[in-house]
Amino acid sequence: MTPGSVVSIHVGSSRKATLDRVGRVEAIRGRGLAGDRYCDGTGTWSNHPNPSGKQVTLLEAEVVAGLIDRGLIVGSGDIRRNIVTRSVELSGLIGRRFRVGEAVLFGVRACEPCRYLESLTARGLCEALAGRGGLRADVVAGGCIGVGDTIEVLDRGSLSASGYL
Repeated sequence: MTPGSVVSIHVGSSRKATLDRVGRVEAIRGRGLAGDRYCDGTGTWSNHPNPSGKQVTLLEAEVVAGLIDRGLIVGSGDIRRNIVTRSVELSGLIGRRFRVGEAVLFGVRACEPCRYLESLTARGLCEALAGRGGLRADVVAGGCIGVGDTIEVLDRGSLSASGYL
């Protein structure tokens, strides 16, 4: 089985700002990706009461290609997800720890599209992404993530009272 890989990385410095495409980024334990609004606590949903699943978002390149074919977006960063992957089923990473480059992430929950996302992108995006909007993850071990890095499932993770196992 071919391992998954990182196709592109995107960070946004503030709400509504266009996401910048970067070749490498530092994942910071318990915070997110350096230079991203959620790492800095200034993202649109940063003050939402649920603390987990806001640090990193991932989306499959195969989903992006389908959207482009439908004329809904022009590039992978337009969907406002941090990491675009190839050859990995992201829904299978929910509840699991996985390595991306040097960092270890924990798949928290699906990243379903919302009307706010659609207001910043294209009408019809919510419907097109329903059930395929990606993955929300937390950084459990920091490190550098770069385009081309592999994605490797480490084990069956779970939440404990003190955090991640």
